[in-house]
Amino acid sequence: MTGFARAEGEHDGLRWIWEVKSVNGRGFDLKLRLPSGYDGLEQPARAAAAQVFKRGSLQATLSFARDPLAAPPPRIDFALIEQLLAAGDAYLAAKRVRKPTWDGVLALRGVMQSEDAAELTAEARVALDAALNGGFALALQRLSEARQAEGRMLAAALSDLAGKLEAQIGDARGIAAGIPNAVRARIVQRLEGLAPDVKLDAARLAQEAALAATKADVQAELARLAAHAGELRVLLTKPEPAGRRLEFLSQELTREANTLCSKSADLELTRIGLDMKVTVDQIREQAANVE
Repeated sequence: MTGFARAEGEHDGLRWIWEVKSVNGRGFDLKLRLPSGYDGLEQPARAAAAQVFKRGSLQATLSFARDPLAAPPPRIDFALIEQLLAAGDAYLAAKRVRKPTWDGVLALRGVMQSEDAAELTAEARVALDAALNGGFALALQRLSEARQAEGRMLAAALSDLAGKLEAQIGDARGIAAGIPNAVRARIVQRLEGLAPDVKLDAARLAQEAALAATKADVQAELARLAAHAGELRVLLTKPEPAGRRLEFLSQELTREANTLCSKSADLELTRIGLDMKVTVDQIREQAANVE
């Protein structure tokens, strides 16, 4: 399911902003973008997100904003730079790499240190992390609310599709009920056309008609389709995540609709079966959006 949420706040003059968005996904995946020096937030953030969501691909970004006049000067780890340059001397001498540029060195992880993270005391850092974790929890809550609003729209759409499928099943049952007589009439018409002077054996004709009607009988498929449509409605009323079950249910609906079309001995029944396949495909597409 898709959604976007934002939470922001301020802690000791430091303004923080969490932005979280989600897109469809079969499983659960969280990608975090954290400023340098805040890697310790990753594990609690993943645990918090896993408690709220079971499916979807989430992207969360933490950023800071501070009054430029009040911002401390940037801190560069020159000792780390010296170590990195020394480690690359052999490669430079062998002409295996190019001489590094200053902006390239500054872009290396750990070279530019966040003053907000580096200058804090242990107690102040704990307090800041608690504020940031609380902000992330708030962003997750808002994202969940956005996804729930989308879920209500999806539930309405799936309910309409369930009603459409049930109507198609009803139409198919009306046609399927007359298939035995229609099959017998076609057999008689075909035999009379091939040999009009031959007297037909009523018992043998009944046997052949029964065999052909059995092969064309789709009542079992219609019963299973109706049961699956009922299960779809049940899933829409349950509070727990139903995305995986809906995907499985759509696979079963597709299988039954395909079987109905392959067994159909009536043109109108085949048309209804094809319409069912379209409806089932729409259910499958919507199910992919459900958590």
